[in-house]
Amino acid sequence: MPLPDTIFALSSGPPPAAIAVVRISGPKARFALETLIGRVPEARRAVLAQVKDPGNREVLDSGLALWFPGPGSETGEDSAELQLHGGRAVVASVLAALGCLEGFRPAEPGEFTRRAFENGRLDLTEVEGLADLVYAETEAQRRQAYWQLRGVLGERAEHWRKQVIAALAMVEARIDFSDEADVPEGLLGPALIVARTLRDEISAGLADERRGERLREGLVVALAGPPNAGKSSLLNRIARREAAIVTPFPGTTRDVIEVHLDLEGYPVTIVDTAGIRETKDPIEQEGVRRARARAESADLVLWVVDASRAEDRMAHDVAYGAELWVVRNKIDLLDPSLQEAGQAQKVLSVSAKTGAGLDEMVQGLTDFVRAALMPGESVLITRQRHRTALGDTVAALDRALAEGKGGREEILAEELRLAARSLGRLTGRVDVEDVLDAIFRDFCIGK
Repeated sequence: MPLPDTIFALSSGPPPAAIAVVRISGPKARFALETLIGRVPEARRAVLAQVKDPGNREVLDSGLALWFPGPGSETGEDSAELQLHGGRAVVASVLAALGCLEGFRPAEPGEFTRRAFENGRLDLTEVEGLADLVYAETEAQRRQAYWQLRGVLGERAEHWRKQVIAALAMVEARIDFSDEADVPEGLLGPALIVARTLRDEISAGLADERRGERLREGLVVALAGPPNAGKSSLLNRIARREAAIVTPFPGTTRDVIEVHLDLEGYPVTIVDTAGIRETKDPIEQEGVRRARARAESADLVLWVVDASRAEDRMAHDVAYGAELWVVRNKIDLLDPSLQEAGQAQKVLSVSAKTGAGLDEMVQGLTDFVRAALMPGESVLITRQRHRTALGDTVAALDRALAEGKGGREEILAEELRLAARSLGRLTGRVDVEDVLDAIFRDFCIGK
């Protein structure tokens, strides 16, 4: 088979920068070093070298060069790294020099990581953990992504897969060699015990209230309520910037406005929605429809009412799937004593104008988010793909246990094979070509 291309890319931030890191990976990585710096350094030891144009031998820059022979490199291939000055002209000239070499081409997004996966340096859950680590915005997201990169889920899934295969081997031995004297009669019972234990263990991991996915994506808190209750002013106060337009006219907010916050390391998206009311304006009607849909999909709804308007005080008596808090805004206009709250689990009194009560509201949000997202030891799942694969595994094990009771050993063996296959798809061991492009397309170039 023909050798794969040798790829290269700028792996550090865009220039200008203090340092530019150019990565090279593939069968001709050694040739790149021989051509550009005239030698191959000792493995994994940085050396100072002049980088020269392979055509006219002009010095392009001086920097550090490193050599990582495969398969012990990050990608599993021969790899090299040039650490240069981070000017635009320096980076452009070195990338152009590499592009002139036969068999070399610029890397596509995520291609270094994809080669690491294809060469067995990372499993698919670790690849996803790396992507999440790159894009982590809060401390809690960073911790979760790091543990995924360390292989917490991948190692557990591989352990489960080996146990399923061991159970399958017992069933197949019973089927294929039942007439052999040295094959025990009681192989089916231990196989079913393994299947039942695994089913219970994986089911416990699935019963995590989707904490992993919610932490990765962030909780959504929707500001909903009647027009002119001060939702946009409240959003601006929370965001500490003019994120939303504020006017005294009802219906100003037509579309959904989002602000991303970091509350003590946990990600939260605050959503300002259109005022909910009956209207004949088709544009405002669409805004109200979107507001209702966003509130229905939120993790928490803050129903904001104007405490100075008697008609608003009970207008929050609505039902959403999420937890509902009432926020009585504009308390600067009246006595802020609390009143009946209808279906609300919590009532807050604030003034977006003066800031009164805002600290208590933000602290309440922080406590809510922390309680919802704080992961426990059993939280392994961070993506819907993980949940789907493990759900398929549990379903196959349930069917296997049912077939075991009926004594249909061939079907039992097939269900165990399906369970092992689902776990293999989770880590990328089998049949994952259809998901690879979707996973790697969000990577940055040079990673």
